[in-house]
Amino acid sequence: MVMRTYGAGAGDVDYGTLAPGYRSYRRPDERIARVIAQALGGARTVLNVGAGTGSYENAAHETTAVEPSLAMRAQRPAELSTAIDAVAEDLPFADGRFDAAMTLFSVHQWSDAAAGLREMRRVTRGPVAVLTCDPARVRNFWLYEYAPEVLETEVRRYPPLDQLGDALGGTVTAQIVPIPLDCTDGFNEAYYGRPEMLLDPAARQACSAWSFIDDAARLAFDTSLRRALGSGAWDEAFGHLRHRSTYNGSLVLLRAVP
Repeated sequence: MVMRTYGAGAGDVDYGTLAPGYRSYRRPDERIARVIAQALGGARTVLNVGAGTGSYENAAHETTAVEPSLAMRAQRPAELSTAIDAVAEDLPFADGRFDAAMTLFSVHQWSDAAAGLREMRRVTRGPVAVLTCDPARVRNFWLYEYAPEVLETEVRRYPPLDQLGDALGGTVTAQIVPIPLDCTDGFNEAYYGRPEMLLDPAARQACSAWSFIDDAARLAFDTSLRRALGSGAWDEAFGHLRHRSTYNGSLVLLRAVP
């Protein structure tokens, strides 16, 4: 049995503070949704672990959502199923209960990612899809020049892909997920060609890594990026990204089948 310590938050983040504007900035992107749907195949019953507000849950599936954060469960739209208050490491389901399972932008929040993925494998007959970030690629993003503390936080939090694959077992494939220029799901790399968006404190707040740095670091980031945008230094170095239709960053989809 896994001891529950999440309270109003989940894992290492207090989602009570992130939740108020989360749905405004973290809206599912239809192109990323297609990648996820393809990974789930023809599944009828789908488990969504760390389901949050229900992003990327597909009406074509009979979805069972698991979400330990009260603040996030409260933001789920009325048309979605009520999320079960449970954690990945201790799923309250029988072996082989679901056709497929998914966890999206969540595995880095768990107290024991390997245990949680083994639980997902236990209760799932078919594919398990994990949308995560590859920590080996996180520092390649331009944001590292202006807010290295944020990306160092992400490097520490995201488990290496080989560790996730070992926990899932079976046959595991890893696919880099292209991020569209006008991506509606506002994680950091979604703004690769729209740096001005990260000057909005509410947009930053919707990315949990920003909650791990202090006010002085946030102010330093804001000052340095504004200066670089005003002087043209950012565009000189990274302006080509404003016209790139997609960006291959650290966003990765792992798919495991028994």
